[in-house]
Amino acid sequence: MIQAFGAIAGWLIPGFVAIVLIHGLWRRVDLIAEFVAGAREGLELSLSLFPYLLAIYVAVAAFRLSGALELVGGWLEPLVRTLGVPTAVLPLFLVRPLSGAASSGIVLSLLHQHGPDSFIGRLVSTVQGSSETTLYVLTVYLGAVGVRRSRYALPLCLTVDLIGYVTAVAVAQALWR
Repeated sequence: MIQAFGAIAGWLIPGFVAIVLIHGLWRRVDLIAEFVAGAREGLELSLSLFPYLLAIYVAVAAFRLSGALELVGGWLEPLVRTLGVPTAVLPLFLVRPLSGAASSGIVLSLLHQHGPDSFIGRLVSTVQGSSETTLYVLTVYLGAVGVRRSRYALPLCLTVDLIGYVTAVAVAQALWR
């Protein structure tokens, strides 16, 4: 069964590309011109998003290198401990909305320290899968469409992240504690 899924998965993308090409030829579309136009639009979008992405990466680096991460973590540690959450997971809660790469690094470090089958390993895996890199996503999405006023988007998205964290902790505690 697994081999069948592996064989099918290996042909999904080439099959999709073939279907698109056949459909384009059937509709008499100039495929090369459309490909070049799409590549041009992608490059223009990348160039327009670059300042936003640079700003978010600088902000994340400043947050981590300034010691603010440890300071905020120290404030939240008593609350997290009373909720029955291991304090080793706290940096993931703080970094996940900011950076996917940094949160993946934290997850890998915790998996290496505690093991993937430990409660912490399962909890961080659940948190990683149930939350989003909110600031990065907002930067890309809002920057792509030119939204300048995002007054309600950030608080709403951070609230949804908090709900994801609480749900991940509740599920992990119900299943693995």
